Amino acid sequence: MKRLCLTLCALGLASVVSAANWPGWRGPSSNGVAPEGTYPTSWSKTENVAWHVELGGRGASTPAVWGDNVFITFGRAETNILQAYDRAGKKRWEVEVGKEKAGKHQKASGSNSSPTTDGKHVYAYFKSGDFACVDMQGKIVWSKNLQKEFGEDTLWWDLGTSPVLTNEDVVIACMQTGPSYLVAFNKATGKVHWKADRNLGAPEEAAQAYSTPVVVNEGGAETVYTLGADHATAHSAETGKELWRVGGLNPTNHKYFRSIAGPVVTNGVLIAPYARGATITAIKLGGSGDVTKSHVLWTKEGLGADVPTPVAIGEKVYVCTDKGKISCLDLHKGEVLAQIELPKHRLAYSSSPVLANGKLYVTREDGLTTVVDTADDKLKVVGENELGESVVATPVFVDGRILLRSFTSLYAIGK
Repeated sequence: MKRLCLTLCALGLASVVSAANWPGWRGPSSNGVAPEGTYPTSWSKTENVAWHVELGGRGASTPAVWGDNVFITFGRAETNILQAYDRAGKKRWEVEVGKEKAGKHQKASGSNSSPTTDGKHVYAYFKSGDFACVDMQGKIVWSKNLQKEFGEDTLWWDLGTSPVLTNEDVVIACMQTGPSYLVAFNKATGKVHWKADRNLGAPEEAAQAYSTPVVVNEGGAETVYTLGADHATAHSAETGKELWRVGGLNPTNHKYFRSIAGPVVTNGVLIAPYARGATITAIKLGGSGDVTKSHVLWTKEGLGADVPTPVAIGEKVYVCTDKGKISCLDLHKGEVLAQIELPKHRLAYSSSPVLANGKLYVTREDGLTTVVDTADDKLKVVGENELGESVVATPVFVDGRILLRSFTSLYAIGK
């Protein structure tokens, strides 16, 4: 019973959400695991497609879903756009959120950050620094520009972190060369609740992170976990105060170990992919101050992911490397339980994997989604599905359908 309670707390969200919702980038439990249900394993650009819409602009964010609303962001005509569709693919409304700052990298855009929602409001953040709270009818409740308020973006590439929700606030992490911080805004008013510095002395580009924090409710207290600048850190969701930190993720002080893949938490353990995919580290939650020597459970080399964030559930971690090597690891021991390598290809995997109904879905940059059965601690390919469009966004799983977003389109897979 104690183990069950710990599991439920470790998977807890900042707020209670319906199984039919996908409120943010990594799903309802922030761990890359889909709600219960049966999901398609076979489709193409024209087969098993419930609906498809052309967005009219370019973006790389993952949609958010609440109730009958599907929210998505992109840039059009040098403007940041937040759009809402219903579950049938009919457009409901759109709002403009500042002037677009276009992406530098060919795999990115000015709309990499995924929107998030609590069912009352949707929160959208863009590379330009523009950040808005919008109600479910498409009216802007409040908006601001973080770069104008707190300083210019010094990232070498394109903003990637997404906002996350606590019970009271919406939190954004800014980890870059120069002043870095976490900031929490009251969800209803936009007023700053707290702002906490996060300057950890990482060299040059290693100080920069594109990863998204994770909010976990543990015993009624919310904690915000972040990964970047050669450290994993835990912060009080109420005050922003740093509770503990783990360093040593860049022992050679490499200048270019910027962080893209984010942390994931399950069963009292934080999983930290790092070093441009060279390592993955398991960290026991809790403690106070610098817990590097006491709380690192294990580190695996040559098995991590640079861009895709792992899936973690129960006592298992699923990792997809950028080149398509998939591993199932024991959470507390780090032992490899199963492994499979997908066919080699010139393109990589930037989308993060999702576990749905015992199957792992991994999407390559050319839109090929491979479905891998994970039953009995074995990994077996059971489906390969070509979309024929470039995809870096993570798919969304709700009500037996998969929402798959390319740079310019949105598909609902499943009848």
